[in-house]
Amino acid sequence: MKVMGAVVAIGERARTAGFALAGVQIRPAEEPDQVRTSWRELPADAALVILTPAAAAALGPDLLDAAGPLTVVMPP
Repeated sequence: MKVMGAVVAIGERARTAGFALAGVQIRPAEEPDQVRTSWRELPADAALVILTPAAAAALGPDLLDAAGPLTVVMPP
């Protein structure tokens, strides 16, 4: 299945770096403020966002429930 649009991974560099091998746009974010900035600056064509558990916690349920791209959280 081909995803139409950008795939972005947000979170700790150590947990997201490998996704670059599959063409995923990596947005390293070690601190909550960096996570929130990366979320606000998602590309307009973002179709899927992969979050580390820490990144998901930084965004909180309200932000994740808002209309936007499909979002998945990596297992701990």
